[in-house]
Amino acid sequence: MFISANGITIHLRLDGPPGGTPLVMLHSLGTTSAIWDAQAAALACGFRVIRPDLRGHGLTACTPGPYSMDLFADDLAAVLDGLKIHQAHIAGISIGGMIAQAFAAKFAGRAASLILVDTAMIIPPPESWTLRAATVRGEGYAPLVDAVMARWVTPGFASTPAAEGLKAQLLRTPAEGYAAAAEAIAAADLTASTSALHVPALVVVGEHDAATPVADAQALHRAIAGSSLVIVPGGAHIPTVEKPAEITAAIADFLSPKITDWFEAGMAVRRQVLGEAHVARATANITDLDRDFQAFITRTAWGSVWTRPGLDRRTRSLLTIAMMAALGHEEELKLHLRASKNTGAAPADIAEALMQVAVYAGVPAANAAFRAAKEILGEAT
Repeated sequence: MFISANGITIHLRLDGPPGGTPLVMLHSLGTTSAIWDAQAAALACGFRVIRPDLRGHGLTACTPGPYSMDLFADDLAAVLDGLKIHQAHIAGISIGGMIAQAFAAKFAGRAASLILVDTAMIIPPPESWTLRAATVRGEGYAPLVDAVMARWVTPGFASTPAAEGLKAQLLRTPAEGYAAAAEAIAAADLTASTSALHVPALVVVGEHDAATPVADAQALHRAIAGSSLVIVPGGAHIPTVEKPAEITAAIADFLSPKITDWFEAGMAVRRQVLGEAHVARATANITDLDRDFQAFITRTAWGSVWTRPGLDRRTRSLLTIAMMAALGHEEELKLHLRASKNTGAAPADIAEALMQVAVYAGVPAANAAFRAAKEILGEAT
């Protein structure tokens, strides 16, 4: 899709359910959002994956320079505003990782976490970037393409179709977009602002990355208190393409909830799904008779199942509604119909789920469920 943001038209790829937790993926210099294809396909089952083409890249508008990390961060903020998203996990590779750092520093509270892949706080020397920019503006990519590809992937991967795809992305990048972004890298020193960040962070680097080597990743890891570091064996500068399974696994592990108290985790999810008022009423009505039972369902249903990342809350909500309808559990059905406003399950989604119930569990069950849905959702009977 295309969106008007920060004065330009930006191209986005959106994957995953609308109700999923937002996860932004920012690509590298001279590529497009396609370098995250493998990760988006895997993570879209539990996240709303948002992949913009950067200014001057892919199908996004190319404006004349100068560009800066601040400008790219403003572009991202405007995209999220346009999508009505306040906070998201932000992943970025190379310049995308620098933009992620700049965004987190400039827009406090909007980055739920950072996933920084083959990037750094500063990528010297600046002269190399300004020279590269001048070369591309004056002569195109011919003088640079072999050297760039040698840094992006390892020699053993260079002749693969995926590597040819990377080269095609480079050659189709507007010269001004590439050059202005290269100059933004030359001018960027994020050391102070990144060192002041207090946000969960994962730093990932390919073992053989010559552009932003392991030492740069280690410095970034030390700068962000509490961050994690993963070194990908056999990877170079764009391991999302060369080592997709390893990058996907590292991100999935980082984003999976680390739960030590299943009861408290379950209570948090109950409040988010059913609403604070309902949970407060239910808690106030607990007696010695059902105290252990309430603790059991909070730990198991809400804690160990609803927290799992494999399905987004909208999907879990629809599955629950369909099962309660099929089983004829009217009270629980109404409870989860009311909760649908908090899970992203729209009335049209619920209607489709109940059509499935009609086919596979019987018309009488679906009829009763539709009647309850019209009552709860406020539709005319």
